[in-house]
Amino acid sequence: MNFKKLTPELVSGLNDAGLTDTTLKIQSLAIPQIKSGGDLFMIAPNKSGKSTALVIGVIQQLKEAFEQVPRAIIMVSTKDEANKLEELFNTIGRYTDLRVFTAFDGGILQYQKDMIYEGLDVLIGTPRRLNELTKVNGIYFTNVKMFIVDDLNKYPSNKYDPIYQIANKIEKAQLIMTADKWNDSFERLSELIMKTPKTIEVE
Repeated sequence: MNFKKLTPELVSGLNDAGLTDTTLKIQSLAIPQIKSGGDLFMIAPNKSGKSTALVIGVIQQLKEAFEQVPRAIIMVSTKDEANKLEELFNTIGRYTDLRVFTAFDGGILQYQKDMIYEGLDVLIGTPRRLNELTKVNGIYFTNVKMFIVDDLNKYPSNKYDPIYQIANKIEKAQLIMTADKWNDSFERLSELIMKTPKTIEVE
C-alpha cells in the first residue's frame, strides 16, 4: 500500500506510530478494497494487522469531522476490545479532527446517549449496548456510511440479531466484517445484509 494514496494527516499519524509502511499482506489487500467502498469480509489470524487495516481504511474514508451524527459504526465483542480500537483510532488519527466515542455495557446509558448527541464521526460499541441505544433512539442512522463488525468469530452464529438490527436501520452503507477464520454461517449473513462482498483471506 503506497502512503501517497493516503491523506497527509493519516500518513503523519502512521509515521508517529512507527508504521512506516503498510506492508502486512492483509493491509495491502484490504485497505484498497475499503477505499473502494465495496462490502468486505476480512479474514486473517490474530495479530496479523486487521485492526490497523480497518482503522486506516475508516480514517481514509471519513477524512474529517462532518456534522453531528455518526458516519461509521463499529461493533466489537467486548468493552476491552472497544477501548483498544478507540486507542488505535486516537493514535493513528491524531492529526485528524475525527471524533471517536465508545459505548459499552455497564456504562451509564443516558450519559452515552448524550455524548453521541454532542456529535461524533465514529461510534464503537458492544452489541448489547448498541442495541439498547437503538431502542431509545440514541443513534441517528441517517448519515451512516460504514457498518463494521469486528471479530465476527466471537459471535455465535445463532446470535447475529444485533448485527441484523443495526444493518436494517441503515439505508445504504459499506459493510465490513472481520474474522480470524471463515465460518459457513457467514454465507447466510452475507445473503441477508451485504451486497456481493469481496472476501480477502490471509493465513
